[in-house]
Amino acid sequence: MTDPTPDPGVARRRKGNGYRRGPVVLRGAQVPATTSDERLLTRVDKVTWLHDDPWRVMRITSEFVEGFGALAEVGPAVSVFGSARIRKGDPEYTLARRVSAGLVRAGYAVITGGGPGIMEAANRGAVEAGGLSVGLGIELPHEQGLNKWVDLGIHFRYFFARKTMFVKYAEGFVVLPGGFGTLDELFESLTLVQTQKVRGFPIVLVGTQFWGGLIDWIRETVAERGLIAAGDIDLLHLTDDPDEAVRIVVERAAELRAQEQAASERSTEGGAGW
Repeated sequence: MTDPTPDPGVARRRKGNGYRRGPVVLRGAQVPATTSDERLLTRVDKVTWLHDDPWRVMRITSEFVEGFGALAEVGPAVSVFGSARIRKGDPEYTLARRVSAGLVRAGYAVITGGGPGIMEAANRGAVEAGGLSVGLGIELPHEQGLNKWVDLGIHFRYFFARKTMFVKYAEGFVVLPGGFGTLDELFESLTLVQTQKVRGFPIVLVGTQFWGGLIDWIRETVAERGLIAAGDIDLLHLTDDPDEAVRIVVERAAELRAQEQAASERSTEGGAGW
C-alpha cells in the first residue's frame, strides 16, 4: 500500500521554524487560520467582547512588559527596515550587511524585524562586526521564525506593540527597499518625527533608484499642494552609500545629545534661585 500524496498545505505549515504565537510554537494542524491582530480588530455583532477584550488587554500588556524588559539594557540602537523577499545574491542584501556593520562600529546595536531578506542581512552584518543583533518577530499567517543571526529575539502577537519597540529603543531609522510592511514602518516613523511624538531622529533611505520616485512624488505632489510643510521633506535623507547612511545617523544623534545637554543646563540654571 502506497502512502497517500501529502497535502501541500500541511507540508507548508510544517516547514521552517514553526508558527510563533507569543512564547508558543505551533506546527501542522495546530497553526491557526487567523492571527491575534485579526481577531482583535474584527468587528463582531455579539457582545462577547465584554468578556474577551479585557483579557486581550492583559495579553497586550504582557507584550509591552516583555519587550521593555528584554530591551531595556540594549543601549544605543538603530532600527533597520527592509523587505523579507530580498535574496542573498541581491545587491541590497550586501548593502544591508555593510550598513549594519558600520552602525556597530559606530557603537550601535541593530534592531530588525528578525525575519529573512534584508532583516537577515542586517542582523548578520551586526553579528559579523561583533555587535548586538536584535530581532523583533511578529505573528503572521505564514510561518517565518527568527533568522539565525539574531542574538536577542522577541516574538510579538500585535503589530502595534512591536512597532513601539522599534521606536522606543532606536536613535535612528535606516530603511532599505521593501514592500508594504517596510512602507508602513517608514511612514510610521516619519509621522512620529514630523508630529514631534519622538525626537527628531534621522530617517535614512538607502537606495536612490528605489526611493527617488517616492521622494519626487512627496516633493512635487504632496508638498506642492501644501499638504505637508516644505521643510518636512528634509526629514528624509537619501543615499546609496552605507558609510554616509551611518554618518547621518551618528551626526544627528550627536546633535540631539547636544540639544538635550543644553536644555538640561538651562533648566538647572533657571532653578538655581530657588
